[in-house]
Amino acid sequence: MTARRPIIAIDGPAGAGKSTIAKRIAERLNYIYVDTGAMYRAVAWKSLQDNIPISEEEKITALAESMKIRFDRTNGQKIFADGTDITEAIRTPEVTQLSSPVSAISGVRRRLVEIQREMGAGGGVVMEGRDIGTVVFPDAEVKVFLTASPEERARRRLLELSEKGIQSSLEDLIAQMRERDQRDSSREDSPLRKADDAVAIDTDGTTIDQVVDAISALCRKRTCECHCTG
Repeated sequence: MTARRPIIAIDGPAGAGKSTIAKRIAERLNYIYVDTGAMYRAVAWKSLQDNIPISEEEKITALAESMKIRFDRTNGQKIFADGTDITEAIRTPEVTQLSSPVSAISGVRRRLVEIQREMGAGGGVVMEGRDIGTVVFPDAEVKVFLTASPEERARRRLLELSEKGIQSSLEDLIAQMRERDQRDSSREDSPLRKADDAVAIDTDGTTIDQVVDAISALCRKRTCECHCTG
């Protein structure tokens, strides 16, 4: 019987490089990549479309429970909500600002965690977010916590926005990063934190390839340990 391929959980604050790194790891290992943050952004986008204020938590929870969210990997990775391609729409500053408070709503988290566990149940998946190694898959074979300074994360975000023609300032983005870090790490339900058994990797001053190599080596080590002791 073939052993189940591992679950790789990559957590960390906004702008730490989770999406870029997780995609590279998934490509290298031929694993499925799941961006859980995009799922919360999808709910935030839909709540904006339906003009539901963040104070209406029950309505936003009902929205999350009724939405059909799916990823399509046939041509890159796209995310759809109720059949609509929202890949680019969920990356606007408005959705970005709203996604963190939406993700703090317990009902929304319960529903999306349920979907995430279904997606990763078979293994062979790289899942990134804020609580993958602590809540979604606490028994994941490989856990990584990516970090970077608020200044470096804001600089990356500024470059990303500039490439899309969106104007912002580094000072504003640094303030937003610090505010989001505080909100994500202090929320009552599934706060952002490093799992006790996760390996922390600081991405300041490192290249994408260096981080991918480090995580790939960790995956090989953990996979060998599982096979040797299984």
